[in-house]
Amino acid sequence: MTRLAGLLILLTACNTPSPQAPPAEPGEQAAPEGKEDTVPILAEAVAGVTDPALADLLRRHWDATMRRYPRWATSLGDHRFDDQLTDPSAEARKAWQDQQDGFLAEATALDEASLNEADRLTRALFIEGLTYDAQGRVCREWHWSVSPRYNPYTSASDLHESLPVTTPERAAAQLARVAALPAIFDAEIADLGIGLEEGLVANAASVELVVKQLDGELDKDVTEWPLFKIATDAKLDAAGKEKLASDLEKVVEEQVRPAVARYRDFLRDKVLPAARGAGKEGLAALPLGEACYAAKVRRYTTLPSASAAERHASGKAELERIHAEFREVGQRAFGTDDLQAIFTKLREEPSLRFETEEQVEQAAKDHLARAEAAIPKWFGRLPKAKCTVERIPDHEAPYTTIAYYKRPEAELGGRYAINTYKPETRPRAEAAVLAYHESIPGHHLQIAIAQELPDVPAFRRYRGMTAFVEGWGLYSERLADEMGLYDGDIDRLGVLSFDAWRASRLVVDTGLHDQGWSREQAETFMRENTPLAVNNIENEVDRYITTPGQALAYKTGQQEILALRANAEQTLGEAFDIKAFHDVVLGAGAVSLPVLRQRVADWIKATKQPSP
Repeated sequence: MTRLAGLLILLTACNTPSPQAPPAEPGEQAAPEGKEDTVPILAEAVAGVTDPALADLLRRHWDATMRRYPRWATSLGDHRFDDQLTDPSAEARKAWQDQQDGFLAEATALDEASLNEADRLTRALFIEGLTYDAQGRVCREWHWSVSPRYNPYTSASDLHESLPVTTPERAAAQLARVAALPAIFDAEIADLGIGLEEGLVANAASVELVVKQLDGELDKDVTEWPLFKIATDAKLDAAGKEKLASDLEKVVEEQVRPAVARYRDFLRDKVLPAARGAGKEGLAALPLGEACYAAKVRRYTTLPSASAAERHASGKAELERIHAEFREVGQRAFGTDDLQAIFTKLREEPSLRFETEEQVEQAAKDHLARAEAAIPKWFGRLPKAKCTVERIPDHEAPYTTIAYYKRPEAELGGRYAINTYKPETRPRAEAAVLAYHESIPGHHLQIAIAQELPDVPAFRRYRGMTAFVEGWGLYSERLADEMGLYDGDIDRLGVLSFDAWRASRLVVDTGLHDQGWSREQAETFMRENTPLAVNNIENEVDRYITTPGQALAYKTGQQEILALRANAEQTLGEAFDIKAFHDVVLGAGAVSLPVLRQRVADWIKATKQPSP
């Protein structure tokens, strides 16, 4: 899963936030005058665009996006706003939405017939993305959503990553950002308060988890907070580092900590008593739930004809197919074709579990290295950015998924973040497939290639559709077997475990949000139909509840890519080239599935009828 949220439709998420785009956190201020023409990312905004009107629109849109999301701008190497955060006020949010609507109207009014083929595709993708964003506003998630994975505290906790402190100027910029954090927490309180007045409120279990998370952090000295890595990781001389640590501790202790406490108290004392209880966890329990979920289904599948009922049925059919594979491989590996016996063995056999956090991390590194050596035989275009393994931080690990991917930034390569918390619950059988999904040939390969595409405008390189990103990640899990990356049937049972996981998501996500399932129903279904560990199931169900529809992207995208490949192989026969197929799939960024369909069809036609 890619971990990126906000404007991008992808993402950051095994599953997600995801390369997607600006974190939905706090600052919209004017850029320093005279700097716009010297910002490389603004030139990238119009790369490959030949039509002057379209280029002007994309440049203005990208500049506005960087202003709205300063932290994202910093991560892309645009340092005009390093001391700012996104303005969290309702007024700024409405102004941004109005501005986006204006950009959409301009793009729609452009004369498509006057554009060349490349510009027509760029215009279509631009309109598509803005349209999905606009449709999603019906959900008004800022008024009710509370998540242990995405909240003001977890967002603030990685401030140190995109702007490492290497100069006094950067130290001052980071201190300014930290000083702006209380406004973020207070704006969140204000937004959730409006939701409470209108009957829009989060589910109780997720609120309880966030309260527990914040209780744990408030019990610590602020110097132990992840936020304090701004100082501990700083590359300054001794005096500069000491001063930064002192200034940072003062700001966090006197300003940020009270804001965190206010947020915790508000959740505990106001939101939790009114929160949705058992049986009302899904969107179906909210007044806007039906309209919201319909928009989510469209957004995360990118298929206009997709419906919750159709996705629900597709998930059940996929599980039947996967269970048949489980019985076949389980017979070879464990000597039984009894599905529940296979699941129990995978869940409970001590030898199939890790023992230490170091083992979990080392396995991730070993699998990544193995994949790096294999990819030249399967891909023509390879990424320049490197991928490394890091642990999910302690404040987040108990409440989040088993892993996620963080895309390359201006001063950082791609990072495969692995959850090492309670290693005795981490299955060895899933270690390989997890690594290949999150790093290579999965998220890192796809996202790094997209960001490095030449002559492609910035929004297509750094934004994209979740169905493509996560569909590619899931496709990569089976591809890794073709590449010879799995050691045997235990690893293949891990592949089937993950495949069943994603198929069950179609059923559970639609069950929760369209059919009124309870959390208990969702967890029971996953226990009965997948061998996932109980702690993983609990965290995953919370994720589906707090991020409606996103779970639909994985299987939907994978099925599309597999179908396109099967058709290409059948149509082209001996002329089919797996490297060329992968390059055409990855060659335009994370496009919608209908656009991908057309690209592959055009490639098949060109391959069958090469130019004289």
